[in-house]
Amino acid sequence: MAGSGKKPVITERKFRGMIMPNTSHPAIRRVRRQGNQPSIHGNKLWKSSCLLLDYLGKRTPEHHGRVLDVGCGWGIAGLWCAARLGSEVTSMDADPDVFPYLDAVAALNGVQTRHLVKRFEQLSTRELAQYDLLIAADICFWDELVKPVTNLVNRAVKAGVKHIVIADPERSTFLEMAQTCVDRHCAELLPWRCRGSVEARGALMVIENA
Repeated sequence: MAGSGKKPVITERKFRGMIMPNTSHPAIRRVRRQGNQPSIHGNKLWKSSCLLLDYLGKRTPEHHGRVLDVGCGWGIAGLWCAARLGSEVTSMDADPDVFPYLDAVAALNGVQTRHLVKRFEQLSTRELAQYDLLIAADICFWDELVKPVTNLVNRAVKAGVKHIVIADPERSTFLEMAQTCVDRHCAELLPWRCRGSVEARGALMVIENA
């Protein structure tokens, strides 16, 4: 008679070469016990980040030496750039409480990034000019974020950021922002789907400003 033992609890997945812990992973639970509670949805790894990893792996931008991961949350996309592309990555989020979680994910993957606590509207054109590639996932989820994200993209283009890639599960707010970028900056809006240990579908807004 087959044994009736419990199934092992899955606390992490590996996707495109990166260890992706879930909320029950010991490293994540340890951070939570320390009292860190993200307040702007930085409470897990979001699937749109996997769209970014998949896209960047298949269509790696020519310029990726200096990367800005905007609204980074747990930071897996920026960490992938650091691990797989050798990029110098700045992980930016408005919520300082996400960074202990990002550090835990970074430690699992043996990489580090620079932390930056800022809101979208606080990023100046001069600061943006330091970067070759701007990436983001799930950053346009409220109506009130459409304008700040659109203006951020406008400043990034003006600053000469060579590649801009933003992923989303195709929320109406994201599509509104993306359409403005299509009209103003000749952005591409690409449907995207990835398979593997994580399955996700959505869209990518891509601007080639090189």
